[in-house]
Amino acid sequence: MTSIPKNLAKTLDKLIASQQGLYREGKVADYIPALATVSPELMAISVATLDGKLVGAGDIQAPFSIQSISKVFGLVMAMNRLGDSLWQRVRMEPSGQPFNSIIQLEWEKGIPRNPVINAGALLVADVLASHYSSSKLAFLSFMRHLANDENIYIDQNVYQSELIHGNRNAALTYLMKSFGNIEAEVPEVLSHYFTQCSISMNCHQLAQSLLFLANKGVDPRTNEQICTRQDSHRINAILSTSGMYDQSGEFAFSVGLPAKSGVGGGIIAIIPNYGVICSWSPPLNKFGNSVVGMNLISGFANELGLSIY
Repeated sequence: MTSIPKNLAKTLDKLIASQQGLYREGKVADYIPALATVSPELMAISVATLDGKLVGAGDIQAPFSIQSISKVFGLVMAMNRLGDSLWQRVRMEPSGQPFNSIIQLEWEKGIPRNPVINAGALLVADVLASHYSSSKLAFLSFMRHLANDENIYIDQNVYQSELIHGNRNAALTYLMKSFGNIEAEVPEVLSHYFTQCSISMNCHQLAQSLLFLANKGVDPRTNEQICTRQDSHRINAILSTSGMYDQSGEFAFSVGLPAKSGVGGGIIAIIPNYGVICSWSPPLNKFGNSVVGMNLISGFANELGLSIY
């Protein structure tokens, strides 16, 4: 792997400058109305390293709705709680279908193809709702702990918007319930899922909170074991094959890093044995991935030769 340049801040500033105006190639998510009000011109990139560096450029302090990036944290909590029995209820294969596909879930008798499509994340939400007395508070506390920041919060406007417009997620959950693969009551599962998606963080917070996945499950700042080495490997593998929706193969082909995107415009990418990149720009492409965010991460990774392959 290429060594990281000392002038990392200049590299990131240059990347941000190269993307000015390109947000117009995408469209801000509007099926969750609260997300449609975010300025499309905002953009940021942060890099957190295992040796303690935190460098960014652009609107790095601006909080945004993490949306599907929250699926990574939920998966860690569920794996820690259930162990290998989790994989009897959700698979680890790429779906080849839209992230909110109902048809595939019906074909496969209520067992989601992987934990980072919506059905799989709802299954994980059920695990958390069933195994924590207050799963929403537990999730928020976990996020604050990983980011070492008590200022992380749930955006209630986004939560209410998700609740009102979450009919498809409700349909997925009820379908899994009909197959006996949901244990809690469906409204409780949905409330947990919409809560975790509505957590608001900035690029610096997100990048730091995922450092353990670049360090075999250990938070390098505290030496705390967040998940096992094997589970860290498994999560990164799932992110490599499925984390960027139907663009996961293209992202692996062109960038070569485990990554997860969210329709709030955020993307995180794990660089094993080095650190984490987090980018943010609200306008999305047709796959639901940030146009500028992908450009920022691919530009950084390709310039420094960071592919894991």
